[in-house]
Amino acid sequence: MMNKGPVRVSAEEAAMNRMFLAAMKDGRIERYIKRHSMQARITHGVTSICCILLCISGLFVFVPALAAAVGPDAVFAMRMSHRIIGIVFVVVPLASAVLAPRGVAHIFKNLFARWDSDDKKWMALFFPYLFLAKWIHMPDQHEVKSGQRFADGMLWFCGALMGITGVLLLLGTTIVDLGATAHGAILFLHDLGFLLVAIFAMAHIFLGSGIFQPYRGTYKLMFGNGMVSESDALYHWGHWARAEIASGDNVVEVEHA
Repeated sequence: MMNKGPVRVSAEEAAMNRMFLAAMKDGRIERYIKRHSMQARITHGVTSICCILLCISGLFVFVPALAAAVGPDAVFAMRMSHRIIGIVFVVVPLASAVLAPRGVAHIFKNLFARWDSDDKKWMALFFPYLFLAKWIHMPDQHEVKSGQRFADGMLWFCGALMGITGVLLLLGTTIVDLGATAHGAILFLHDLGFLLVAIFAMAHIFLGSGIFQPYRGTYKLMFGNGMVSESDALYHWGHWARAEIASGDNVVEVEHA
């Protein structure tokens, strides 16, 4: 298309443009990118709280020394709460998946995305980065970082393992008789799931809660408004951030007083 000269705007539009540019220059307008929906944040919050409570109550149910230390009444209360919370732990993600199947498909698409050279380099630099963050420049990442894909994938796997085995254990103690061998095997898998969840959840909490300086404030992504500032998005997820900025669909401008 031929350029037919400057675009004409009204005096009102011109004034608004000047105000916007002045606000940007003064730092009063900051751009954010919406990263997580309300439903995703609620599901994550409920599941996280349930997981922590299940780990605590499970220790008193399945570890004889702790059970003996608190007494039978406390163990009974822990066992009942473990079952009730376990049902919530299973039902809430399933209900969320039914309500938003595209969201679940999007999550698994990210988890199993093929690693590119930036993903491999990021993973190779991750442990030095933990101690030398000020001096190491990390490569750009997509919506889910390569290391996060592995850690989150393990959390999904372990959560499913604990959910399935937990339901089987509940049925085996209330409705059907699984037999000693089957019960022992399922209990072993349940304990294995707990061990793996404890390992990967600690890493997830360490980074996601913002304890590590470059991730300071990232807890707001799931326990806040679900938005990340444009600068943080470009720093942590460069490939994803630039694509979002180009589309503009999830970009929000906030003016500070």
